[in-house]
Amino acid sequence: MEYNNVILRVIDPANISTVATLLQEQARVSLTEPGCERFEVYHSQSDAQTFLLMEWWTTPEHLDAHRNNKNFVEVYKPKVLPLVERIPHPSERLI
Repeated sequence: MEYNNVILRVIDPANISTVATLLQEQARVSLTEPGCERFEVYHSQSDAQTFLLMEWWTTPEHLDAHRNNKNFVEVYKPKVLPLVERIPHPSERLI
């Protein structure tokens, strides 16, 4: 299992709603992709500019395929990434 967690911090607070909407759509699409076991989007209650993505992929190949998916390439990369600071955290699940 591949665990990919990402912290996104919206640069301009005026874009929080836009980023939230785009991330929700990204999650809906991602959950239909082969190998996607979990794709959750969290919006911080203590810092409105911060979002957390928690992704579980069956194999590294599934995660790689996700990164080449049409929605990732045409929505996430050009519409979300310019609005945020992104900190990826590939992780190992302990429990």
